[in-house]
This record gives sequence, structure tokens and C-alpha cells, in this order.
Amino acid sequence: MIIPVKTQNGGYNIYLERGAIKKAAEYFNLDRNVLIVTDSGVPREYAETVAQQCKESIITVFPEGEASKNFDTYKSILDTLVGGGFTRTDCIVAVGGGVTGDMAGFAAATFMRGIDFYNIPTTVLSQVDSSVGGKTAIDFGGYKNIVGAFHQPKGVIIDSDTLKTLPYRQISNGLAEAVKMALTHDNKLFEMFESGNFDIDTVIERSIKIKQSVVEADEKESGLRKVLNFGHTVGHAIESNTPKLYHGECVALGMLPMCSCEVRARLIPVLEKLKLPTSIDIDPKKIIDTMSHDKKMAGDKISVVRVEKIGSFEIEKVDFSTFSNQIEAVYKK
Repeated sequence: MIIPVKTQNGGYNIYLERGAIKKAAEYFNLDRNVLIVTDSGVPREYAETVAQQCKESIITVFPEGEASKNFDTYKSILDTLVGGGFTRTDCIVAVGGGVTGDMAGFAAATFMRGIDFYNIPTTVLSQVDSSVGGKTAIDFGGYKNIVGAFHQPKGVIIDSDTLKTLPYRQISNGLAEAVKMALTHDNKLFEMFESGNFDIDTVIERSIKIKQSVVEADEKESGLRKVLNFGHTVGHAIESNTPKLYHGECVALGMLPMCSCEVRARLIPVLEKLKLPTSIDIDPKKIIDTMSHDKKMAGDKISVVRVEKIGSFEIEKVDFSTFSNQIEAVYKK
């Protein structure tokens, strides 16, 4: 299946196909010098499969995990680009999860003021969400994604065969983002999660189509695209304070204060079925303090996304003090 994404600069295709990584050269322009960026947690065979299809290639590997999403890793990628003689006509291909996509995409956005970038996400989390939309960033000063750029990929391959090596915790971690999509846009998808009657390819397809429609309507997050931050405002703050939790697990927790009581009552059982957390072990005041530095803050107000009814959403600015009280009420022991 091909899902086209229209952008200000033309657009690109998302290729949803099992085994598509073996046909990367058919979908991407790899007849040039290619830097393949991956991490130590990704099976080496995936990067090598892409490398075999390139005219010239270098594979660079950094340590897996959010802790690598920093200036040191970014600099190492730039060092490889410069040392490898890359030019503005060459490209970067990310093979891995969201951290890999962010690192490779940010390097592509800034090297020589921008070179071509392709993405081959290999986790559920990156396949249903982060691989599409052009957001690239690194963490800095203890805050997630605070340094970054919009840089749309030239193409994305989503091959669900690459998920076969993932442990279940990583699967459920990614499904949290799909639950986010369902809550804000797709009541039918949420009902699938409630019933437990769903398959991963259907979840990926429905999630990507939601992301596609939102990105096309608001590429640079000036309005509608803020809906994709549902659960992230609080989730990022939790993630900054609880490094042992995965991103999707933090998003799952972050959605709870942003729902009506009625929605929350249906959401908690779904999260429990997916083996996602529904309570936190840290003082909510730490979360609130971290959120006070959020880039969505404007004076004493913060922009938030709420779900009062499944399949719909509201974007509103609220007083930070009121918002803080809501968070404490949901997370209190």
C-alpha cells in the first residue's frame, strides 16, 4: 500500500508493505553516497540490507536509548558525513526507532543546510507515529526535543516484518501512540483495542492515515497538528523524571489527566490490557515543575489537548495553576 503525504515542498510516499526493506532501492533514490544511521539495538541485518542496495554507503551505529539523543551523537553523525565526503546531493537513511529517526533527521536537516532524508522505522512506536511528519530533534538540558527542526523525509518504508525481533514491552510501548490516535480521531480503532480484536498491520495503517491527514493540514504545527501532542505535554514531563519508563509508557500516563472521567474509565482497562502503566511512582509536583519549561507555555497559560468524547478532541489554553491541580488530582495516591 502507498500512502502519499502532501507537503509545502511537494510531498513523499509512505510504503506499507511486508518485506519492503528488501526493495528500498525501488522506493528510495539510493544511487549515490548514503549514510545509514542505526542504533545498537537494531538487528544489523536491517542496515546491511539497505547498504547492499546503495551505490556507496557507510553505516554508523550509536548506542540505543533516549540517552543517546544528544549533541554528542549528533556531532558523531556530522563527523561521519564530513569525513565521508558527503555533499548536498547525497542522503541519509534512518533504520531504527524514534531516536534513530530523530538523530538522522536532525543531522539531515542541518548538514549543508539540509540534505535528503529517508526513514525506515523498525519499532511500532516509530511506525505508527514518529516516522511521518518531519519533526526532528534532540534533547538538551534535561528537556526532550528542545532543539530541533522540521525536515520532511523524501520517503518512508514501513515494513512490519521488522517488528518480529521486538519484545512485547516494545510492542505495547508503540501501541500507546496508536491508542492516542484512536482517542482523538478513531472511535472504531479504540473499540478494537477494547475488544482485543486487532492486528498490527491494521493498527499501523489506521494510525498512519490519521497522521497523514493532520500533517497535510498543518505541516508546521501552527494549529491542528497540536492534537498529536495529546498525552505528550504531561508524558514528556514524566519521561524526564522517570528514565526507566519508555516514551509510549509515559504517553499512556500522560493521557489520563487529559480525558474526561467517562473516557478515563474506558481508557484505563485498555492500557491495562496492553500492559501499559496507569499510575506513577513520583511526586506529581516534579512533573508540574518540569512542564513549566514546556515549549507550549505562553505566559501563565499552557496549550493542551483534551478528549471529552472518544474520537474527538479539543485544543485549549488553560491557566497553568488550574492544569496543575488537575494533574495532582488524577495522580494522587
